Amino acid sequence: MDDCIFCKIARKEIPAEILYEDGNTLAFLDIAPVSHGHTLVIPKKHCLNIFDIDSKTLHAVIDTVHKIAPAVRDGVGAHGVHINSNHELAAGQDVFHLHFHIIPRHEKNEFVFWPKVSCTQGEAMRVGEEIREALSAT
Repeated sequence: MDDCIFCKIARKEIPAEILYEDGNTLAFLDIAPVSHGHTLVIPKKHCLNIFDIDSKTLHAVIDTVHKIAPAVRDGVGAHGVHINSNHELAAGQDVFHLHFHIIPRHEKNEFVFWPKVSCTQGEAMRVGEEIREALSAT
């Protein structure tokens, strides 16, 4: 995609602090990091998100996340990492090229965990049935 910022980074048309590259993926530092070492892993092939990516490309991206995460953690002396990927606008995706964030974490309190919703057993059963029905339709 010609105007996709991540495609431009993959083609080396705009600069980035590249940490790792192979034939299918690229890992580079986020320009607006949540913490020092915040890394993005992308497929070089343009894919919008999880709903638009083929299995082979997704596996390549996950393999790179798996390879890079310990180096990100150890490189900045973190105690752990948060791995996240947002898919679609409602989930907070703001760059429409699939990417995974690897965010180094030093203390649990620096990360605001997601709020919880209450769910009765009956509600869980209903939601489970709806998801199983959607899954069988694919």
